[in-house]
Amino acid sequence: MAWIDNLSSESQFLLFSGIKIAVVIVFVLTVVAYAVLVERKVSAFIQDRVGPNRTTPWGLGKIPFLGPLLTRWGMFQPMADGLKFILKEDFTPDYVRKAYFWLAPMITMIPAFLTFAVIPFGSTLGKQSMVIADLNVGILSTFGIVSLGVYGIVLAGSAAE
Repeated sequence: MAWIDNLSSESQFLLFSGIKIAVVIVFVLTVVAYAVLVERKVSAFIQDRVGPNRTTPWGLGKIPFLGPLLTRWGMFQPMADGLKFILKEDFTPDYVRKAYFWLAPMITMIPAFLTFAVIPFGSTLGKQSMVIADLNVGILSTFGIVSLGVYGIVLAGSAAE
């Protein structure tokens, strides 16, 4: 880790900020994926039907003992959902303003990620603080940022001509 000490303080700040942002995004996306899994399992239980316990990509269900167990618990479903999200065909209706149609979901999701900027995830990492934005008014800025998510919904409504 001696090479980190050789970096300038600005470079260290950018490096550690990038690492913190990447960790937060991966954490949030993983939590969301497994929250959807729990929601599907609860919905299946309420509706008295089979839940997400049939997905087994690339033959992973054939791993002795662990494969059938993970398949029965539905642990491969978030991975399948992620692949479907990446590989499925996108379409844009002809009657919408294309820029607004594509920009609206992005604007809606930005506040969700920005709220994690004021949450401290520890004391220090190296010489850097483990909070992306160290604000004295953290909860106030969180409320302000969260309220901006409405603009994406309004933009999505105005995308139709």
